[in-house]
Amino acid sequence: MTGTRTAPHPAGQAPGRDRKPTFRPEVQGLRALAVLMVVAYHVWLGRVSGGVDVFLLISAFLLTLSFVRKAESGQPFRLMAHWLHLFKRLLPAAVVVILGVLAGTWLILPQSRWPQILDQAWASLLYSQNWVLADAAVDYYAQDHAGASPLQHFWSLSIQGQVFILWPLIFAATAALLPAARRIPLLRHVAYRGLLAVVFGVVFAASLAYSIDQTATNQAYAYFDTGARLWEFALGSLLALALPYLRPGRALRMVLGWAGLAGMVSCGLLLTVDRSFPGFVALWPTLAAAAIIVAGQSGSRFGVDRLLSSRPAVALGDNSYALYLWHWPLLVLALAATGVEAPNLKQGLGIVAAAVVLAFLTTRFVEKPLRDWHWPKLRAWRTAVVIVACGALLAGPVAVWQTSLTAEESATAAQPRELTPGALALTPENENVPAPRARTIPGPTALDNDWAGIDSPCTGSNATDDPILEGCRQELPEEPATKRIVVLGDSHAQQYLAALAPVAAARGWELVTLLMPACRFGAESETRNAECNAYNRASSAYVLEHRPDAVFTVASLTHEDAPFETEVPGYLAGVAPFAEAGIEIVGIRDNPRFTFNMPECAQRNGADAPECNPSLAESLVEPSPLENYRGKVPGLHLMDMSDFICARGVCPAVVGNVYVYKDDNHLTRTYVETMIPMFEQRLLAATGWS
Repeated sequence: MTGTRTAPHPAGQAPGRDRKPTFRPEVQGLRALAVLMVVAYHVWLGRVSGGVDVFLLISAFLLTLSFVRKAESGQPFRLMAHWLHLFKRLLPAAVVVILGVLAGTWLILPQSRWPQILDQAWASLLYSQNWVLADAAVDYYAQDHAGASPLQHFWSLSIQGQVFILWPLIFAATAALLPAARRIPLLRHVAYRGLLAVVFGVVFAASLAYSIDQTATNQAYAYFDTGARLWEFALGSLLALALPYLRPGRALRMVLGWAGLAGMVSCGLLLTVDRSFPGFVALWPTLAAAAIIVAGQSGSRFGVDRLLSSRPAVALGDNSYALYLWHWPLLVLALAATGVEAPNLKQGLGIVAAAVVLAFLTTRFVEKPLRDWHWPKLRAWRTAVVIVACGALLAGPVAVWQTSLTAEESATAAQPRELTPGALALTPENENVPAPRARTIPGPTALDNDWAGIDSPCTGSNATDDPILEGCRQELPEEPATKRIVVLGDSHAQQYLAALAPVAAARGWELVTLLMPACRFGAESETRNAECNAYNRASSAYVLEHRPDAVFTVASLTHEDAPFETEVPGYLAGVAPFAEAGIEIVGIRDNPRFTFNMPECAQRNGADAPECNPSLAESLVEPSPLENYRGKVPGLHLMDMSDFICARGVCPAVVGNVYVYKDDNHLTRTYVETMIPMFEQRLLAATGWS
C-alpha cells in the first residue's frame, strides 16, 4: 500500500544499516501482516479483511510522527519538496504495474472492457480512482473477481494520495495558527502537539459520524468516499500524538500485542463485514492495529513484536506496497484467462507466489534504484522531472490506445445501416440471407453505455410529490398526446424504450417511466425486498391517480438456471386494479438471461462459437408463462418478441452484425432499435390500437 511510503523510514528500504534510528520494525511487520490479510482474503475468501484499513491508519501514524518531529525540532516543513519526494517514490511502481495491467488487458480481456480500464488507468495515475468507482457504485464485495477491473484496488491508493496532500496542509496550517490559538485564554499554554490533537479529534469525530451515516444509507458509494475514510487516518494521527504518553508495562505490552494480533486476524472471519464497512465496524481492525503499535517493543521473547520484527516479516513489509499493487490484477487476469470464478488452494497459491515474485522484483529493480538515485535529490525541479517522466511513460500508451479505439468506434458507427440489420435478419424474408461482412455494432466504447431511456423529469400533470418516485421521467409529443402510457418495472422494461419511445414519438403518444433497478412490477411479494415493494406500491398509486390510457410492463421473469422462466410474483394482482379502473395493460415477455457476458464471449471466442449461442431450450420455457395470464384480466394485452431474440433453436450473441446483449441479461439499445418495425406491428396487433 502507499501508506508504506509516508514514513521517514520508507518501507522499501533495505534492512540493516540503511535503517534510520526512528525505524520501528514491528510496524513494518504489521504492514506485512496487513498485506497478507488483504491478499489471502481477496484470493480465497472473497471477503473484506480490514487489512486496507490498517494500512490507512499506519500511513497517517508515520506521516504524523515525521511532521511533528520536524515541528518540535524547529525544522521547516518544505511542503513542496515533501510532496515531490513522496510521489517520486509512489509513482514508479504504480506506473509499472498499470503498464503490466494494460498488457494483460490487451492479451486476455475482451475489447468491450478496454475503454473502462483505460479510463481507470488515468484515474489511477491521477489518484482519483476511488471517485470513479464511487460514481459507478461498484460492488467491492462481488464474488466473481474475473469480471472486476484489474485496477479496482487503486481506490485505496487514491484515497491515500489525496490524504498525503491534505495532511501536510493541516500540519502547516496548525503550526501557523498556533500563536493565534495561544491568545485564547483556554489555549494559552497549548503545545503544537496538543493543538493538532484537537484538530484531528474533530476530523475523527466528524468523519466517523459521516461514515456511519453514509454506510447505512449509501454503502456502495461510502466505501470509496474519502470523507468516510478520513477518520481512519485521523485515528492514526491521534495515536502518533498520544504515543509518547502511553507507557504500558511489559506484561500489558504483551497482552496488547497479542490481543491486537488476534483482533486483526479474526475481524473478517468473525464479523459479517460485507455492507458494513467503512462504518463503525472498521474500528475493530484499526483499534486492533493501534493496540499492536502501542505495545511496541515489549522486551519479552514472548511478545508479538518478536514475530512482527522478524527478518521475514520485515522483509515482506518492505515489499508490501508492491505486493498490494500486483496481487489484485494478477488475480483478476488469471481468473479471466482460465474462466474460473474463484481459485482453489493450488491456483491461489500460484497467484500469490507470482505476486510475491513480482513485488520483490519491482522493489529491487524499480523502487530502490529510483529512491537511491542521487541526481533528483539535488534540485526540486529534477524530482519533478522524474515524476513527469513516470507519468508520461504511462500517459503516452494510454492516449494512443484510446485514440485508436475512438477511430475504430467512428469507423464502426459510420457503416451503412444495411450492413447491420440486427433483428431484421430474423424476419421470414431474410431467414436464408447471410449477414453481410461488417463490423459488429455497437463498438466497444459505445457498448457499455448502450442503454435506452428518457431524460426529462416529470413536470406539470405528470409531476409527483412522492419522494420514492423522484426518478419519474416523461417524454411529451409536440402536439397534444393521443395516448398516455406509463412504463413500470425495472431495467428489462427500460430496455424496450428503445423501440417504444420511437413508436410513441411517431404516433403522438406521451410516455412516463417509473423504473427501479431489479424491481419487476407486481403486487407485494415476499420474494421482493421492502424497498421494491414500496416502490411498486407508489407506482401503482401514481397510475391510479393519473389514469393513463395504458401501462407497459414485463410480464414474465427469466432466470440463469432452471426453471429458466416463470410468472412474475404477484403480476396479475398488481395489474388488476388498473384493469378495474379502465386502464389497459401491455405485458411483454421477458428476454433470456445467462450465466456469462454475451458480448465478451463473442469477442473472446468469435460470434459463431457454440458457447456464445446457448440453446433456446436452456433460455426460455415453452409454453410461455404468459399463456397462464390469458383471459384472467380484462384489458391485458400480451406481447412476445422472443423470436427476434432467439431463433432457430439458439439465442445468439450477435444477430445481423449487432450485439444482442450488452451483458448477461440486458438487450443493447442498438439491437432493440432494429426491432422497431416488428415491435410496432405486434404492439398494435395485441392492443388493437391505431
